[in-house]
Amino acid sequence: MALDRYRYSITAVESPGVNSIRLKLLCQTAELLLQGYPDENYKVPSVVARDSAWKPKLYSGLNQFTPRNKYEETILVLIVAEAIAVRNAVLSQSPEFKDARHSAYLDATTVYDLLTLATVRWGQIALLQESLERAMKFSFKEPHLWRQHALSLISKGEYEHALSVLKEVIHLEPNTSVNCLLAAKLCFEHLNMPGEGTVYSELALKRETIHSSGLLSRCHLYLGLGFQLQAQSTLPKSDRTSLNNSALENFQVAVQLEPNDNLCEYYLGLQLALIALLLSANRQHEEALQLVEAALEEYPDCLNLMYVKAHLELHQEGGERALTTAKQMLELWKNLYEGQTISDVPECDRKSDTRSVFQLYTSEMSDKDTSSLQAHSIAASKVEHALSEVASSMSSFSPRPGPQRAWMLLLEIWLLLAELYLALDQQADVLKCIQEATQIFPLSHHILHMRGLLHMHKQEWTEAKLCFQNAVAINPQHVKSLQQLGLVYHYLNLQGLAETTLREAAKIDPTNHLTWYNLGKVLEALGEYESASSSMATALTVEITSPILPFTSVPLCFD
Repeated sequence: MALDRYRYSITAVESPGVNSIRLKLLCQTAELLLQGYPDENYKVPSVVARDSAWKPKLYSGLNQFTPRNKYEETILVLIVAEAIAVRNAVLSQSPEFKDARHSAYLDATTVYDLLTLATVRWGQIALLQESLERAMKFSFKEPHLWRQHALSLISKGEYEHALSVLKEVIHLEPNTSVNCLLAAKLCFEHLNMPGEGTVYSELALKRETIHSSGLLSRCHLYLGLGFQLQAQSTLPKSDRTSLNNSALENFQVAVQLEPNDNLCEYYLGLQLALIALLLSANRQHEEALQLVEAALEEYPDCLNLMYVKAHLELHQEGGERALTTAKQMLELWKNLYEGQTISDVPECDRKSDTRSVFQLYTSEMSDKDTSSLQAHSIAASKVEHALSEVASSMSSFSPRPGPQRAWMLLLEIWLLLAELYLALDQQADVLKCIQEATQIFPLSHHILHMRGLLHMHKQEWTEAKLCFQNAVAINPQHVKSLQQLGLVYHYLNLQGLAETTLREAAKIDPTNHLTWYNLGKVLEALGEYESASSSMATALTVEITSPILPFTSVPLCFD
């Protein structure tokens, strides 16, 4: 059998002159295990007796490692091959060593490509990343291994490091657009850097125009996405309108270039109109609800649509109907994600489920919010004070196993349930939902915000104030907590603090009508009747065009 012959050859004691042959044999053994050897026929290696002086001497010794399955043997063979490849690498950049350096690099590349296939297949990304780190010392101006290194860092979640490596790849391959697109995707999806992502998208478009590789449509798509994301965080109306127009133009070009690209259609539809939200902004809630229900008939597994449906039902038909939808969301989460949270398969080896994209990139539920401890410069004393309030929850807390994205979805569902129970005045159920959410992520400012709402419902103003203060300390950009904190200050007759807090909320999001309404109440209490009237008028003007959820509640999607 071929595998037995390979094993016999690579376990023979080597001599200095057969290093290159042994390296090729190791690579061929790995290829055989990866491609042509069925699992059911695999047998562990066995010790072969040397019954003739003419046969080669085999390695032997105490405590030798024997692979227990095909996976272990493949990884072991490739690790040995990598050790030989690294040892044979030529580090000198002198011209006379050019051929030897190139030959050694090609041998090493073969090993690392096989190692990539094996480690990614079995979820050993950390091992691959460590190996590629070692390869960098002899990969000067070799973009292939640099790109592999960047991809391994992305798989490990080291996005900033991956972007720095990709910058080098972009420099090494000046005519290639795909590296720029990969950098742009990192900026958009993980690093909250839409400006930098737009720059990379523009560079990709420039390169693709000169050296076409079939990615012109995708370049326009990413460029439009960059403009769209910048528009969402831009305050001046004229700048926002200009960015939105640029986004729309690029999405239209992308669809014209590739009419069958689902992502181009997705983002063009998002930019032209989120019809249900637009209908709700025009106070056509019944029509919006009908549209969402029709969409759910086609996409019954879409948690995002169900989230919108629950809010529309709460506004249009009351909490009981919305509560039914929220409970259906909980059941759907169990069907879609519970298996992932208890599976032994590594997270990096699980296939992503794009049927239900429920990552709300809004001021209420967003990746930017959940990473706000790193994203904002907060006074250390405030953070310490806020975290001390939830220290009791942390005493027995450990991160849930499995993909954190799935747990964050569940967190959002529990908080939605708490909000609906609060609307129905079922306070005991609200508390249970908050406790369930706390078990997932006790330091979330969203949970502190919900606790504050419960205290406000009970008219426990001091306790509510403390909750909202802690939420704002963790994330100073959380508008909802600032709104409620300002209102609590108003009820406690701390009108100066109330005005300051609400003006801060208006500065962060000037299109939120509740902020202006609360500010009008505070200004009225301060006797500033003209300013109060102006603030109330602003609230009415903004509310007319406010959807049931922010227009940015549809998430980014790259698959």
